[in-house]
Amino acid sequence: MSMTKAEALDLPVVVDLRTAAQALCIGRSVAYEMARAGEFPVKVHRFRGQYRITRADLLSYLGISESNGAPPSESQPLPRLRAAR
Repeated sequence: MSMTKAEALDLPVVVDLRTAAQALCIGRSVAYEMARAGEFPVKVHRFRGQYRITRADLLSYLGISESNGAPPSESQPLPRLRAAR
């Protein structure tokens, strides 16, 4: 399931790995593997044994500005991550 720009802008300041993976169109298992290997495309923070990602880092990676001014299109999906295999 992908996420729209409006949904991404409505995310809390810090999100869990699953939410970040959803925004990047990455499966949950692959996201955890990438985080463990230090290969997740956005900086991952460990807090009490859990993976956390800041909204600012996630939006920056996706090329979305928080201070865009114009409301995002509700129906416009976020770009998909192209993972190298």
